[in-house]
Amino acid sequence: MSSTPSVTRSPTPHGRFNSVAIGLHWLLALALVAVFGVGLYMNGLPFSPQKLKLINWHKWAGITILLLSVLRLLWRWTHRPPPLSPRAEAAMPGWQRWAHHAVQALMYVLFLAVPLLGWAYSSAAGFPIVWFGVMPLPDLLPVDKALADTIKPWHGWAAFTLAALVVVHVAAVVKHQWIDRDGLMSRMWPGG
Repeated sequence: MSSTPSVTRSPTPHGRFNSVAIGLHWLLALALVAVFGVGLYMNGLPFSPQKLKLINWHKWAGITILLLSVLRLLWRWTHRPPPLSPRAEAAMPGWQRWAHHAVQALMYVLFLAVPLLGWAYSSAAGFPIVWFGVMPLPDLLPVDKALADTIKPWHGWAAFTLAALVVVHVAAVVKHQWIDRDGLMSRMWPGG
């Protein structure tokens, strides 16, 4: 008999994700939409106290998204997703299952990469992050304006790529909900 603790990997019954997974999904979704919208808005503003306030908020939100993403990934690794219903399984040809897994994997990578690129840019530009104005975070890179100029567009490209993947994800959900009518959306919808 082994005394090694095991990680819970059992699926949630009835094809639904558990409440922690659902809560993290929707919290991260709302945060991503908000931080992307603020990023677009502040990018077009002239330099001002308003823009500085939004930049700080954007950084705080980015670090929060990074932490939520790590938490969500850890939860996913320790809690197996529920199986698809036979109806949803039948509605998904092999290429759609492959696309689902590819989009999901890329989204998880970008959940981490976008805020890390933002943090790296901020560090290289010489603008430290003080999370919520209270907790100073370490710089990821030394101050280097040329490096900052190189990293900045990567942060934007990664954010736009993540936004495009979110659109693909939502389009797939809409297809499953209103065209296939296979009940797939109920797996992640709050409240059952």
